[in-house]
Parts: sequence; C-alpha cells; structure tokens
Amino acid sequence: MHTIIPGLLAILLYLLASSLLAVRLSQGRVEPDSRRFAILLVGLAALLAHGALLYPSIMNPAGLNLGFFNAASLVALLTVALLLLAAFQEPVENLGIAVFPVAAISIALVLLYPAHHLITGTTTGWQLDAHILISLLAYSILGLAVVQALLLAIQEYHLHNRQPGGIIRSLPPLQTMESLMFQMIGVGFALLTLALVTGILFLQDIFAQHLVHKTVLSILAWCVFALLLWGRWRFGWRGRVAIRWTVGGFIFLMLAYFGSKLVLELILSR
Repeated sequence: MHTIIPGLLAILLYLLASSLLAVRLSQGRVEPDSRRFAILLVGLAALLAHGALLYPSIMNPAGLNLGFFNAASLVALLTVALLLLAAFQEPVENLGIAVFPVAAISIALVLLYPAHHLITGTTTGWQLDAHILISLLAYSILGLAVVQALLLAIQEYHLHNRQPGGIIRSLPPLQTMESLMFQMIGVGFALLTLALVTGILFLQDIFAQHLVHKTVLSILAWCVFALLLWGRWRFGWRGRVAIRWTVGGFIFLMLAYFGSKLVLELILSR
C-alpha cells in the first residue's frame, strides 16, 4: 500500500498537469508567468511522487531492479525531470502534453506488473551504474527531441496549409522550435557518444551474444544522429528532413534497449 499511494498521486498529478497544458494550448493565448509556473509546480510534484515510487522498487541491495516496466518508468521520470529543468529556461513546457501521460502510463504498468530483473555484473558498481545512467539520460533527452520534432511537424503542417489556429498561435516561432529540437539532439548525441564509450571501457565485451543487438542498434542510432547533425551543419537540413531523421534515429535507439528487453523478459520470460 505504501508504494501504491505515491504512484496513484503521481498519475493524478501528471494527468492534471497535462490537462492544464492542453487547455492553455487550445485557448491559443500566452498565459501569465505565474500560471505557467503553477503548471510546472504540478509537474514537479508529480515527479517527486514518481521518484518516491521508483526508488525503493529499483534500488535493491543485490543490484538494480531494472525490469522492463521499471526501466521504462525510469526513462519517463528522467524525461520529465529534463523537461521541467529545460522549461524554466526555454518555452518547451508544451511537450508535457505528451510526456506527462506517458509517464503516468509507465507508473500504472509498474503498479500492475511488478517485475524483478536484477542488474549485476563483474564490473565494479559505480562503473556499471554510470554507464546505465548515461544511457538512460541519452534515451530521455533524445525522446524529448522526438516529441519536439512531432510538435514541430504539426506546427509546420498547419502553417503550410495556412491554418494558424489557436494551438499554433500559442507555440513559439517555427525557427525557435527547430532550434530547440537541435539543441536537444546535440546534447542527446553527446550523451549517447559517452554511453557507447563507457560501454566499451566498463563492460567486458559489448559484442557478447546477449549484448550484440543492443550494441549494433545503438551504433546505428549514433550514426543516424551524427549524419543529421552533420547535414544540419553542412547543408542546413531542417523541416521534414530533420524530423524524419530524428524519428528514425530514436526508433533504432528504443529497439536497442527496450526491444530486446521486451522479447527477453515479457515474451521469453528470461
């Protein structure tokens, strides 16, 4: 019961914050800073309740309990944390309309399907923990970049079809939205690079049989984001081209980690 209460509280607060953002966006007007700050505080309260649920579930004396739903919920938590941190500096809080409900769903799945998949290894604890944390941070911020890319695609579609409705009027200019997306991709790419480097240094063999699919897919994702950033610098890639590459790279990245965990843990029960 003590784990259910913070979980249910987090779900309610996430849905409330998402609803408030959706109402604000649909009205098509810029809210006072005090209203915007209040919504962010609701999101922060949800984040704290989310953490109160996950910490005892993941932290185990024998190792990290990163079962499929625990890992997915941890990525959601980190994504929300990065979003809230960025929202106090940049106008990205509208991403919470999609991110907050996903976090709420991840909590519901943790409550409904508790799993035990301990991460242990022959490497020292801090090395493995550092690699896992960096990897999850890379997934989280690149996940935010994908949500930003999808919102950018919607904005671009309406503007090209000359339908600047209320939702579009409340968003930052297209150039600002695109710039924010590439900032997220740049930071996420740096973290993904560091994740691959720490994997090479700290894991015994990243091309071992149980890791080779993760490694290959992660390298493919790295290549996609590297080409995107190079294309942006060299040829000024933007718009639909940038959106497609962003989504494609993220698909590789999600398959690298969650695709294998889905098959091994939920389908093969290993």
